[in-house]
Amino acid sequence: MGIIRLKNMQFYGFHGVSESEKHLGGRFEVDAEMKLSLKAACDSDDLKDTINYEAIYHTVDACVKNDKFYLIEALANSIARDILKNHPVDSITVRVRKPHAPVHGVLDTVEVELERFKADYD
Repeated sequence: MGIIRLKNMQFYGFHGVSESEKHLGGRFEVDAEMKLSLKAACDSDDLKDTINYEAIYHTVDACVKNDKFYLIEALANSIARDILKNHPVDSITVRVRKPHAPVHGVLDTVEVELERFKADYD
């Protein structure tokens, strides 16, 4: 078993509860940590035996840009579902961060993390 991570992917999307978030949008940061067997890739040194990082990036990009959610929890679930259904990944941990979240106070970012397994979407 191995882990492949794409860290701090950055996108612009329209997710949130407030009207300004839905209409003006904002920046979102996403991490995807995928667990899968890497034995064949290590032995063959061939891209067909692993996942293509660019394909994962485009999957996340489509989820962030094409969908609209009130909650980043739902966005994270959408990303996990699409990756698990379309790529040879056994499990995934997705982190979605919302910098500059509309919170009355000082904070760096709000983050949601969830872990999902291929069996969760069968």
